[in-house]
Amino acid sequence: MEALLGILLKEEFWFAVIRSTTPILLTTLGAMIAARAGARNIALEGTMLTAAFVGVVGSHFTQSAFLGLLLAVLAGIIMSNIIAYFALKLKSNIIISGIALNLVASGMTVFGLYVITGDKGASTSLNSLALPNINIPVIENIPVLGTILSGHNVLTYTGLLLVLIVWIMFKYTKLGLRIKAVGESPEAAESVGINVNRVKYIALTMSGALAALGGAFLSMGYVTLFSAGMTSGRGYIALATQAMAGANPVVGLLTSGLFGFTESMSNYLQGINLPIEFIQMLPYLAIVVIYVVYCANKTKKEIN
Repeated sequence: MEALLGILLKEEFWFAVIRSTTPILLTTLGAMIAARAGARNIALEGTMLTAAFVGVVGSHFTQSAFLGLLLAVLAGIIMSNIIAYFALKLKSNIIISGIALNLVASGMTVFGLYVITGDKGASTSLNSLALPNINIPVIENIPVLGTILSGHNVLTYTGLLLVLIVWIMFKYTKLGLRIKAVGESPEAAESVGINVNRVKYIALTMSGALAALGGAFLSMGYVTLFSAGMTSGRGYIALATQAMAGANPVVGLLTSGLFGFTESMSNYLQGINLPIEFIQMLPYLAIVVIYVVYCANKTKKEIN
């Protein structure tokens, strides 16, 4: 208990929580937009992985971190439009299409890495660049608070800003209202002149772009290289955090923070006498347990 309390009192621990939350938050927002339009983007895992790979390769060849990020976002948009084409144009099952894209991305990124570098594990031979960290004026000089809140990657602050932007979009913009209308009743939306497929295309495109930001953070912010399977199921975790948050991006920030907290805690617990495999499993186990409890409570309320 004393060891746990010691971890919780460390400023570095809470800094790590915010950092670990970032890729999940960005992807959760993407999942939220797609789900709100009635087009669940199951391909988030593959989108993150592809974007992480493209970002590293793009920054290596352009020697620009922001061009690498732009290429990563473009890759995410392409991935989301592929699933949109299959699901909306060809009328395939969107769940199966998403799983197929995830599997393709898993193999495609390893193959692409081998073709470009000759390696199958990590892009250590590429001179890839990192996105910058930002020190917040005034706040960085505040004891404790400055250590926790300042000095994060630019995508961390982008994610926090996007929480507000997505909330405003859903509540006040015509696009947000159309996304909600299409998700709630496509037939009713179509009857008042809304192009349902177009709105779903837009929602999935936004979803892919946000998931790509999450993937790019992993390879250009969290670390500065690409490694095979580096997303480690975060795309699937984002589906769970979004399901718990519903259409509320502020709650999405909190549910994403749950994963960030447990992942950071697992990193700090690696020094204790427990199997490393069990410790690495803890963040995912925690989300599964919390999601099961959430579903049980939701079902109980519906019955009552």
